[in-house]
Amino acid sequence: EVDGETVEAVPAGALAALRDRLTAGVRPAEPPPGLDATLRDYQLRGLAWLDLMTSLGLGGCLADDMGLGKTVTLIALHLKRARTEPTLVVCPASLLGNWQREITRFAPGVPVCRFHGPDRTLDGLDGGFVLTTYGTMRSAAPELAGRTWGMVVADEAQHVKNPHSATAKALRTIPAPARVALTGTPVENNLSELWALLDWTTPGLLGPLKSFRARHARAVETGEDEEAVARLARLVRPFLLRRRKSDPGIVPELPPKTETDHPVPLTHEQAALYEAVVRESMHAIETAQGMGRRGLVLKLLTSLKQICDHPALYLKEEHERAGGDRLVARSGKLALLDELLDTLLAEDGSALVFTQYVGMARLITAHLAERAVPVELLHGGTPVAEREHMVDRFQSGATPVLVLSLKAAGTGLNLTRAGHVVHFDRWWNPAVEEQATDRAYRIGQTQPVQVHRLVTEGTVEDRIAEMLESKRALADAILGSGEAALTELSDRDLSDLVSLRRPA
Repeated sequence: EVDGETVEAVPAGALAALRDRLTAGVRPAEPPPGLDATLRDYQLRGLAWLDLMTSLGLGGCLADDMGLGKTVTLIALHLKRARTEPTLVVCPASLLGNWQREITRFAPGVPVCRFHGPDRTLDGLDGGFVLTTYGTMRSAAPELAGRTWGMVVADEAQHVKNPHSATAKALRTIPAPARVALTGTPVENNLSELWALLDWTTPGLLGPLKSFRARHARAVETGEDEEAVARLARLVRPFLLRRRKSDPGIVPELPPKTETDHPVPLTHEQAALYEAVVRESMHAIETAQGMGRRGLVLKLLTSLKQICDHPALYLKEEHERAGGDRLVARSGKLALLDELLDTLLAEDGSALVFTQYVGMARLITAHLAERAVPVELLHGGTPVAEREHMVDRFQSGATPVLVLSLKAAGTGLNLTRAGHVVHFDRWWNPAVEEQATDRAYRIGQTQPVQVHRLVTEGTVEDRIAEMLESKRALADAILGSGEAALTELSDRDLSDLVSLRRPA
C-alpha cells in the first residue's frame, strides 16, 4: 500500500529471474559422486530443491515426515555442493551417533568429527562434517562463529522454535552461506514457530515477528480466514518442503518395512555404573568355575543390559523418587525415545515400544504418563480380557503408544495400527525380536512400518549388534541358544565383549 492505495509490485531484471527460478518447480537431481546410496525419486526432488535454494543463498526447511530419509538427502546435498569448508550439523545429543553412522555409511571417506564433550576441538578440520549438540553449540557459539562453514544444518529444528531462547539466539550468531533446517514435526500449526525456523534459514524473509503475527498468524490460527491461509501458504511454499507418508506417490516408493539402529550415548551415570560393574564382576568371574561362573556371566550380562536401559532399572529405584526430567537426563535411550515419540505423535502416528524387562516397561509407562502421553502397558500378567481392551483402544487410535514386555508380545496380538515399532533393548535372539515386530507388520497393515532399535554406543549391546549384523560363527551360536553361548567364552573374550569403549 502507498498512501492508502494498493499498488501492484512487478519484479524486473534479476528479481524476476529469481522469482522464475523459484516458481519453475524442480526436476529430480542427479545423485552426486561419492554417495553410496540409491535415492528414491522424492529424495532426488528434495535434493534438487535444497541444491537450488542453497545455491541461491536462500536456505530452506526440509520438513518431511519421519522415515522419509532427510539425513541421507542432506548428506547428498553436502556432496553435491562440493565445498572445501566443512558442514556444521547441530542436533540433539541423542542423534550424534546416528549422524556419524549415516555419514560413514552413505559417504565413505568423508571426514566426520564430533565437537562435543570436554576434549572437543576444531583443530585440524579438513572439510567434511562437524557434528555438535544444541547444548555445546550454545556454550561454544563464539568459537563456532569464528570458523568458516560451507553450510550449517539444524536437525530436529523444533529445538530452536522459540526465537527468544538462548539456543536460538546462539544459532543465529554462526554465519554460513547456506542454512538448512530439518524437522519432522509439522510446523504449519503454530506460526510463530514457522517464523522462527524460516527467519533463521532465510533471515528477513517474513519480516519482524510482531508484524508477521499481526498480518498472518491470528487469522490463520483461528481458522476463520481462508484467504489468509492461502496467502501465507503462497509466501512460505518456496522455502518449506514437506512431504507426508500419506501423500500420493510416496507410499509406493517406501519399502513395507524399514529397520534402523539408533546409536545412543550413555550418560555419565550410566558409564560410571557400567565400568564399575564390569570391574567387579570380571574379578569374581576370573576366580570362579563351572556352573558358578556361568551364573556370574549371565548376571553380568543382565546387569549391563539394565544399566544401558536406565540406571533406575538396575538400581531398583522406586518410581516415586523419579521426576520426569531427571529420569530422562539419566538415560540416553529414554531421551531418544522422547524425541522419536514427540515426532511421530505430532504426525498422528502410533507406536509399539518393546522391552524385555517389566520394570523398564513400568518406568517408561510412568514417564510417558507424566508427560501426558496416552499410554498403556501390556505384560505377561495382563488378564486376557484387559489385554483385548488394550488392543482395541490401540487399534482405534485412543491410545497411540503401547508399551509391551517382550514375552507377552509373542502371542497372537494384532496391532497393525502401529506405523512404528521401537525395541528399547535388544534380544540376542533375532527370531524373538522379529516375532515382536510382526505384531505390527503383518496382514492387514496398509502403511509402511518403521522399526527402531536403540543401541547404546561402545557397550556390550553395540558389540552384540555388530555380531548379529555380521552373522559370524559366534552369532550363530547365540542364535541357537541365546545368552547361554556367551557363558562359554574365555575370560579374555568376555572382557573384550563387555568392556566399555569410548566413542572417538
